[in-house]
Amino acid sequence: MRTRHSRLLALPVTLVVAALSLSGCSGGQGSGTENTRTTLNYATGDAEPECLDPHVGGNYPQALLGTNFAESLVSRDKDGKIVPWLAKSWNVSEDGSTWEFHLKDGVKFTDGTPLTWEAVKANVDHLLNPDTASSTGYLAFQQIKDVTRGADDHVAVVHLKQPDSALLESFAQPWNAIESPTALKRTQAENCASPVGTGPFVVDSWTKQDRVVLKRNENYSSAPADAANQDGPAKLQEIVWRFIPDATTRYNALSSGEVDVIDNAQPNNIVAAGKDSGLEDLNAPRPGSSNRIELNSGHAPFNDKKVREAFIRAANVDDGISSLFMGTAQRSTSALGSTEPLGREMPNSYPHDLAEANRLLDEAGWTKGSDGIRQKDGKKLTARFPVSTNQSIPAEQSLFEQIQAGAKEAGFDVKLEPVDLQSWYAALGKDEYELVDAPYTKVGPDVLRILYHSDSIKPAPSGYFANHAQIDDKKLDDVLDKAQASTNADERSKLYEQAQQIIADAQVILPLYDQQNHFLHSTGVKGLRALPTVSTPTFLDVEPLPAR
Repeated sequence: MRTRHSRLLALPVTLVVAALSLSGCSGGQGSGTENTRTTLNYATGDAEPECLDPHVGGNYPQALLGTNFAESLVSRDKDGKIVPWLAKSWNVSEDGSTWEFHLKDGVKFTDGTPLTWEAVKANVDHLLNPDTASSTGYLAFQQIKDVTRGADDHVAVVHLKQPDSALLESFAQPWNAIESPTALKRTQAENCASPVGTGPFVVDSWTKQDRVVLKRNENYSSAPADAANQDGPAKLQEIVWRFIPDATTRYNALSSGEVDVIDNAQPNNIVAAGKDSGLEDLNAPRPGSSNRIELNSGHAPFNDKKVREAFIRAANVDDGISSLFMGTAQRSTSALGSTEPLGREMPNSYPHDLAEANRLLDEAGWTKGSDGIRQKDGKKLTARFPVSTNQSIPAEQSLFEQIQAGAKEAGFDVKLEPVDLQSWYAALGKDEYELVDAPYTKVGPDVLRILYHSDSIKPAPSGYFANHAQIDDKKLDDVLDKAQASTNADERSKLYEQAQQIIADAQVILPLYDQQNHFLHSTGVKGLRALPTVSTPTFLDVEPLPAR
């Protein structure tokens, strides 16, 4: 069994699941005219971050919030093309080892610090510093050697250890957003409470287990190239960002008009919203990996490929998704999400075949006991499956229960263990799992390297490791390394297709469906869009709302 560090990510703690008390929402009407208001109320069902700085740890709840106060060097448009943001242009050396980023002139962080090459250096250094405890940013920036000054203070030169074809995609992510170098000199606790960026909003206050209040940045001038509002500050003055874990409470608050936007909606709520003339659904699946169950091949019983195959054959995923998700999610048979152009669906690698599952287990020497659970050498065929209740909506947890029931028919004893997020990370860090659902969001197909390269079995400084399947395949490593280094689009495409085939052949994952993002909102919310980097909501273009 491989040894892993026990240090964990500084990520969300247990939330209070209670009835919503929105009568205390600040900025009920907000300022504006008598017919409009400029305060928007947002209710998230995702876990509350322990740190608002997306550099620390690096999970999706941080990206949801961080998109609105911290900005990246580059962005992506709806067609997947990299477009300017804080960097107005860039160029790369012929050998791919050096990148020059030409920064926008006159941009300042909200603490007054100017945006210069030194800010880029300070942020890269911060992300790569083990004391920051970054995971997502740290893993994305592994090829960066250092950052130096270019021809002037507005040119940042990024030197690489070796070419990195995913560098622009990595710089587009909110976990690698550029923060004030002055603010980064504060203690981590101070920066976690009020990170400082260049975005259209500023962190004004944070009442833990309740809300974060974002105020408008009156001096905003650095919109991404694809934003509708290129002329200045946001039209909203305030966003009240509420933490409301209960899906029913959250949807009822939206239906009654007490909040304007919600995320993490249940399938029945999404369907109901489609029939409600006052509500709309912004469907924005995340890039990167598909939502999938990973089989821990690092120890028994899934170190035996036949046992892994048997589990995958026993799982009736299609029927579970059809019955539970009510048409709001489609089955995936790919390691990559459908938003990734290089993703390949492989239905023949993940069929449901209970008879074959039983045959494989018989062949592997596992025999059924009187209780229907298989045994071998005095040990039962048990698979621990910790489930983060902060990350998995009830419909997904029900899907896991159906998969559990199907696996039992083949003789597996799948032990679903609903836990809070910290306990979930602890189970992974101690290697106390055989199955896990751990979606990972990263722009572009390089997510395959993060998730399946053997280097990712070793934890990042945060304590988090991304290769939960613990696949250790030198051929796969070589393919992923070549894909990262290649600057030839055709070659890169072929390499990523080859990598996906190796992963499918290894039978270490069971793809389920795209990582879901359904932002339900009132029809009065005009101009809301999901940023085409990691599909987080941006409020820069949102118009003042109708008065209540």
